[in-house]
Amino acid sequence: MHGLNRVQVYGLEKLHEALLHRPKDKPLITVSNHVASVDDSFVIASLLPPSVLMDADNQRWTLCATDRCFKNPVTSAFFPSVKGLPMSRGDGIYQKGMDMATSKLNRGGWVHIFPEGRCSRDGGKTLGSPKRGVGRLVLDTDNIPMVVPLVHTGLQDIMPTGANLPRIGKAVIVVVGDPLDFEDVLNMEESQHVTRGHLYDAVSSRIGHTLQELKLQADRLAPEQSGRLHELGQQNSERAANILQLIDWESLGVTPEVSPDQFSSTKKDSHFQQEPHLKNTGEHLNISLAYEGGIMSRMRCLVDPSELMGFAAKGLFINCRLSGGCQEDTPTRGPGPLKVRKVMMPTTATSS
Repeated sequence: MHGLNRVQVYGLEKLHEALLHRPKDKPLITVSNHVASVDDSFVIASLLPPSVLMDADNQRWTLCATDRCFKNPVTSAFFPSVKGLPMSRGDGIYQKGMDMATSKLNRGGWVHIFPEGRCSRDGGKTLGSPKRGVGRLVLDTDNIPMVVPLVHTGLQDIMPTGANLPRIGKAVIVVVGDPLDFEDVLNMEESQHVTRGHLYDAVSSRIGHTLQELKLQADRLAPEQSGRLHELGQQNSERAANILQLIDWESLGVTPEVSPDQFSSTKKDSHFQQEPHLKNTGEHLNISLAYEGGIMSRMRCLVDPSELMGFAAKGLFINCRLSGGCQEDTPTRGPGPLKVRKVMMPTTATSS
């Protein structure tokens, strides 16, 4: 999330305070919107401090749908190992998975839950109505848990519906809200004799309203961050193109093929860019690095261009030596006297 994509978090200190400094026996519930199947793993991991990320005992528990996460022996073995609890759709709030989650909270643990109960059907544009189950988790624990809401946007671009592999070079916005207090809801039960079901609904409604407010904030921030990402990508592309122009390709014996101008633009619906060629000492430079679906195109917004070119150049010369393609006479040592082998410079950089 932080290396191949960009994550901008607002209010992160609120979550870290809850994770690191809440009372020992105080349970924690985090609630968020549900956009993609990787919401829990990708977003939560991007928010954790290293001390929590590397400590399995302090990781979150989460509810996983049995029809998706426990449908065969492999997934049934995997998800419990990453602290997933089975949740059967349609079996109500008094089922085994909910009881297990309550038990974890009673021990002061951390449970992450999606109040909507399922992934968004419109790519995260709207929030679904919160289910009653989150109300039960809040009210049926021995100690009222700390509830921290958060909303994210942009993950639908990393793992869109139907995708098998996550995409890179995207921006994600996460907004963490203030912890929610539900003491007044408990007082309603004692003073007004409200039924337990109505209390569950009151908790769920408050959480849903808070998530809606956070989503409005995230949606306002998303265009701004997207613009910054695009501007940074353009700057890096221009720097990379300038570096390419400064390289004396002829001295390296390299005949480029596609313009480094392609570093500065992308085109989603074509395999390769068709851009005007940059000129260097009267010759066209044509180095192909900007295929939209390829790793080089996406890395251009993520890696400092000078580092990228240094890495590429190093790889070029290492490859030359390993394949016997260097122009100079290269001394080598064998079991006998010092020997010299004659090797030739490749005519193109395609294999590199």
